[in-house]
Amino acid sequence: VERKQRLAAGLLSLLLPLVGISGIGRLYMGYTTLGVIQLVVGILTCGIAGLWSMIDGILILSGNPETDSKGQPLV
Repeated sequence: VERKQRLAAGLLSLLLPLVGISGIGRLYMGYTTLGVIQLVVGILTCGIAGLWSMIDGILILSGNPETDSKGQPLV
């Protein structure tokens, strides 16, 4: 089973909102519903909701959540 990288998920959530794309970090971790919601809200608010994704990236890097959508620990 391929384990997801915490650093990759965190950086995707932190950096991509700077170019108007939110939710990719959550999609990477397998949380498709939350990732799509962040993406749609980001589009509907013209990127303003990217702040949500950036805060999410900080939380991911700090260890919350500890697992991906399949329950595998992030490495």
